[in-house]
Amino acid sequence: YGIRRVFPEAWRAFSGFLPEAERSDILAAYYRRLCDPDPRIHMPAARAWSIYEGACSTLLPNPETAAAFSEDRLALGLARIEAHFFSRHLLDGKCDLVARVPQIRHLPAIIVQGRYDMVCPVGSADELVRAWPEARYVIVPDAGHSAMEPGIREQLILATEQMKQI
Repeated sequence: YGIRRVFPEAWRAFSGFLPEAERSDILAAYYRRLCDPDPRIHMPAARAWSIYEGACSTLLPNPETAAAFSEDRLALGLARIEAHFFSRHLLDGKCDLVARVPQIRHLPAIIVQGRYDMVCPVGSADELVRAWPEARYVIVPDAGHSAMEPGIREQLILATEQMKQI
């Protein structure tokens, strides 16, 4: 997958958090830890998960973003929500948005996508917009995944203002 090739040091830290014997199913290993009621178990896993995402979310390294992703409150919420979603819906095909576009195609939509998004690659948004040609599609040329990147933030604000007029 692309992230481990573009951010190998972040991948090593993320996968290296787990014992070697558990790395064959990284998602399951993290999910078990994140669901453990003991903070001594779930918090280190949450921090490792969140720091990994933070390291991969911006086009250029951003110390402020990295610091925010290492905060316990953000880390636990982000990691638990994502791990739950990925383990329950993403891999089984139940959350195939493209397949469900006919159910929402009548709704107005603006898709904002960072050109260099390693978390949700631009190909995913492109596939969605091909299935939903009525949607407005904005590719931010100098951004990754984070809504805090200037170009993404600007386009999200514009999209919000436009949607308020509908």
